[in-house]
Amino acid sequence: MQKSVRYNEGHALYLAYLARKEGTKRGFLSKKAAEASRWHEKWFALYQNVLFYFEGEQSGRPAGMYLLEGCSCERTPAPPRAGAGPGGSRDSLDKQYYFTVLFGHEGQKPLELRCEEEQDGKEWMEAIHQASYADISIEREVLMQKYIHLVQIVETEKIAANQLRHQLEDQDTEIERLKSEVFLSQKTKERMRPYQSNQEDEDPDIKKIKKVQSFMRGWLCRRKWKTIVQDYICSPHAESMRKRNQIVFTMVEAESEYVHQLYILVNGFLRPLRMAASSKKPPISHDDVSSIFLNRFVFA
Repeated sequence: MQKSVRYNEGHALYLAYLARKEGTKRGFLSKKAAEASRWHEKWFALYQNVLFYFEGEQSGRPAGMYLLEGCSCERTPAPPRAGAGPGGSRDSLDKQYYFTVLFGHEGQKPLELRCEEEQDGKEWMEAIHQASYADISIEREVLMQKYIHLVQIVETEKIAANQLRHQLEDQDTEIERLKSEVFLSQKTKERMRPYQSNQEDEDPDIKKIKKVQSFMRGWLCRRKWKTIVQDYICSPHAESMRKRNQIVFTMVEAESEYVHQLYILVNGFLRPLRMAASSKKPPISHDDVSSIFLNRFVFA
C-alpha cells in the first residue's frame, strides 16, 4: 500500500527558488506547530498559488510548502496565554496580528500564522486571497463576457461605420456632380458675359486714351452713317419709294374719308328715314327711301 505521494522535487526546488527571488509576498511569519501550541518563526515566500517557508532568509532549501488553491484566509483573535499578567508581555501579545489559512479539503489542518505588524498581516491575507486560480478563472470568465460584449459593440460600430462610409461616399459623389454642374454653369455665364477689363487697375492716362478712342470711333461711325443715309436719300430707289409711299398714303386717306362720309350718310339720313317710314303716319314711304338711295345701302 502506497503511504505517500511522490512529486517532482527538482521542480519544487525550482519553484522555491523563484519564490525567493520573485515571490508576490516575502517575509518572516510565526507558524504554529501542529503537535503543540508553540510558535516557530519561519521565512515565508508566496509564489503564484504555492506558499513556501524556509528556516531562514538565507536558506536555499525550503522546509515545507502549502498549495493554496481553493483556500480561504481569515483573521483570528490572539489566543489566551497562560501565566500572562496584565503587564507588558500581554500588551506585546495583543499587538501581534493572527490569521488562519483554511484549506478547502478535508484532512488538512488549518495553518495558523502571526506577524508583528497589523499592516503586514493584512498584506499577507490579501496576497493569500488572490493566490487561488479559481478566483482568476472566475475573473477570466467575467472578463471574457465583457470581451464578447465589447466585440459585439465593435461589430455593431463597424456595421454603422460602413453604412456611414457608404453615405459619405454617396454624398461625395453628389457633391462632385454638383461641383461639375456649377463649373459648367460658370463657364456658360462667362461665355455669355461680355469681356470686361478691370478698369481699376489701369493707368489714368490709358483710360483717357481709351475714352478719346471711343469718342473718335463713335464720331466716325456717325459720320459714316450720315454719309450712307444722304447717299441713299439722293438715290433713284429712294425717290421711287417716296412716290410709292405718297400714292399709298393718298389712297389710304381717300378711303378713310369715303368710309367716314358713308358712316354719316347711313347714321344721319338712311336709318332715320327708314324709321320714319315704319311709323303710323309715315312722312315718306319705303319705296321713296329706296329710290332716293338707289338700294345702295342694303347692308344697313
